[in-house]
Amino acid sequence: MTAPLPLQTQDPLILYGDVFESRLLLGTSRYPSPQVLENAIQMAKPAMITASLRRQGSAATEANSGFWDLLKKMAVPVLPNTAGCHSPKEVIVTAQMAREVFATDWIKLELIGDDYTLQPDTQRLVQTAEQLIREGFKVLPYCTEDLILCQRLVDVGCQAVMPWAAPIGTGQGPLNPYAMKLLRERLKVPLLVDAGLGLPSHACTVMEWGYDAVLLNTAVALAQDPIQMAHAFANAVDAGRKAYLSGAMPAQQSAQASTPLVGTPFWHQE
Repeated sequence: MTAPLPLQTQDPLILYGDVFESRLLLGTSRYPSPQVLENAIQMAKPAMITASLRRQGSAATEANSGFWDLLKKMAVPVLPNTAGCHSPKEVIVTAQMAREVFATDWIKLELIGDDYTLQPDTQRLVQTAEQLIREGFKVLPYCTEDLILCQRLVDVGCQAVMPWAAPIGTGQGPLNPYAMKLLRERLKVPLLVDAGLGLPSHACTVMEWGYDAVLLNTAVALAQDPIQMAHAFANAVDAGRKAYLSGAMPAQQSAQASTPLVGTPFWHQE
């Protein structure tokens, strides 16, 4: 008898026509050491790893740094991001530099509107995404869970959207389940939860709702054992996806007996 294929092979994540076996993406900042980062990525086997061009310095410096050598060594697709950009112009310039440095058209679009919450600039995000798409980028926009905003991003050509579950780095988990479930119900493109997840159970929950993937950084990097936490998140994402595909039982308002009554003695009959 032939063994069944793994779920990841049967049910791959598809973004902009590219196929990924994993539904977990990992960030690369704030780890205790490069070795811990490498081991965490090896344990989680993510679809992509994110890296910020701006945080690391100039392109020339980065190209010769140990950080870039480490990224190449891990042989995991890199998703550059525009972290720290506060204007569309900054985003476009950073994305163009990242395309040259990383030799990829993938870009995680971050356009920050508030430095305290790191909430995206929702008023200028759509037009910036549209310009990047016109320039040939595969745009994964970081945004809030606002349905109209996400729909507008799809309308201008984004083939996937990345709403937050909570503000970046808070680890609070999904704060607005109603909006996130509605978003999943209404949009037919892949949805990746980006930011705000702190526990593997949070990742499992959003995957059970039908989200297609999650992107994590702080929850893994700042764990007491980042390597084991990366493994835990990978398992949670896989479990949540399996649960979603399996179809959960409907919730009941009253207790339902789970033990069959066939053959049970009627001791209480007179």
